[in-house]
Amino acid sequence: MKKNGAELALFALEQIGVKYTFGIPGVHNTELYDALNSSDKITPILVTHEGGAAFMADAVSRTTDSIGTLVVVPAAGITHAMSGIGEAYLDGIPMLVITGGVRRDSGKSYQLHQVDHQKLIGGVVKKTYLTQHHRDIIPTLYEAYETAISGTPGPVFVEIPSNILLFQEPVDEMPVYSKNIHKRPLDSMQIKQAVNMIKQAKHPGLYLGWGAVHCSELCIQMAELLEAPVSTTLQGLSVFPASHPLHTGMGFGASAVPAAQDAFAHCDCLIAAGVRFSELATGSYSLPVPTNLIHIDINSEVFDRNYPSKITIQGDTKDVFQALLKELSTYKVSQNNPLRQRIQHEKNKYQKEWANAPEKNLVSPFRFFQALNKRLSDTAYVAVDDGNHTFLTMELLPIEQPNHFISPSDFNCMGYCVPAAIATKLCHPDKQVIGIVGDGAFLMTCMEIITASVHRLGVVFFVFHDGELGQISQFQSIPLNRKTCTILGDIQLDGIAKGTGAAFLEMNTNRDIDSILDKAFQISESGQPVIVDVNVDYSKKSCFTKGVVKTNLGRFPLGEKVRFIGRAFKRHIFG
Repeated sequence: MKKNGAELALFALEQIGVKYTFGIPGVHNTELYDALNSSDKITPILVTHEGGAAFMADAVSRTTDSIGTLVVVPAAGITHAMSGIGEAYLDGIPMLVITGGVRRDSGKSYQLHQVDHQKLIGGVVKKTYLTQHHRDIIPTLYEAYETAISGTPGPVFVEIPSNILLFQEPVDEMPVYSKNIHKRPLDSMQIKQAVNMIKQAKHPGLYLGWGAVHCSELCIQMAELLEAPVSTTLQGLSVFPASHPLHTGMGFGASAVPAAQDAFAHCDCLIAAGVRFSELATGSYSLPVPTNLIHIDINSEVFDRNYPSKITIQGDTKDVFQALLKELSTYKVSQNNPLRQRIQHEKNKYQKEWANAPEKNLVSPFRFFQALNKRLSDTAYVAVDDGNHTFLTMELLPIEQPNHFISPSDFNCMGYCVPAAIATKLCHPDKQVIGIVGDGAFLMTCMEIITASVHRLGVVFFVFHDGELGQISQFQSIPLNRKTCTILGDIQLDGIAKGTGAAFLEMNTNRDIDSILDKAFQISESGQPVIVDVNVDYSKKSCFTKGVVKTNLGRFPLGEKVRFIGRAFKRHIFG
């Protein structure tokens, strides 16, 4: 039988369970888009910018069992998409990036879009593939998929030259996909050593990241068995339910909320699972990690990079926790442990601190999140971006279900929220999906909302509008008393709503919160996206912001510290 490359690629993508592709068609991938149009299993989604396509694919992988897939044009399509690809790479999110390439049969040079894609994209993907023959397409896509989802997941890149996509050749077989991923067996000695260390600890603690998001129930079992406080990374915020009495929040260092700092103050054995101790997750490396650190991760390269560990266990968190729980089945803890009461006490104090903060004629983040939480089901999906709003959401909005909070993390790319929320709603049309985004990040990808309008996806976007790049502005104003290049223009968000087919609502003060929230969710149920302009009050800073500034200043050499403090003092006193 004869098949063109596009038909072979479509067969492979259907076999591995791709549900959606995101991108923009062009001369080099038109044949592949034509094949996708004939599929009853895959829906191709047109975007306004390939950067949005990559964030959408990222969200598909984070919130479903399917792999997010890009089908983009070469050269500019790749460079536009690289921000989202880089986010997936550093955050450990699987993604397939497929492009049509220039013709390899013409013998011509300086073709349209002719660049070395392997060099161009190689630094932000796990592996690159260039198909040379029709017979390579199906096995290459199968291998690329398994590369993307195995070990530490991440994006992979596949280039299929346009002549292969266009032209037919005889094909002997079209093999069905059969999963071929081999797990590394656990080291039983390391498991026993970890069990012994845990049993000897008086105050064990759990620190969980995205690598544990698929085994939330096991994390709960471990925490309850050990009666241990639980902290997460930002990316792993949804690993452990916020309503659980052992949950403390993100981190436990200087940038953490008081409940976490108090609960981990005497931690003498830390079980860190699915984490890399990255800068953002640790609040600029401010975690007071105890000497007895048990570090669990599927990737051995993360061990001992930022914090030395006593025991390392390479493996999937699910497998490791199952093994540990089996060995700890007879473990007993003191019934007189007041930990849960202390955690709740500190949480209540922090809530009161926010409740008692002076209110301006603006929207209090505390009042906003308090009202929002009452209207969100436990199964709602929350997407955020990079900015001040991220850490306020982290501290003030409880997340209950795994995979239901998604955020840019180690690549920390602005512009993530809008397209990621749209793709999440596409995959979960019967669930509430909201985006919480700062005005600066919103401007980067807001026109993608037209994609939500086209597909009748009722996402509610809460734009925290203060006219500044809020997080960096605070980082500038605290030590420098300056706001250089962080003041935005006079943004008319109603114009963006009109241009993209979204409804527009204004939330100017606390008095507006309840009525505007009700109206926003009512409109969204009809399938129309909603932009809510939130006139936010950023005057009270998150624990994260205060802690990171303090931590970074504390690591300065003494002379530089004196200079910075002196300069800040003079600027704040004398202007």
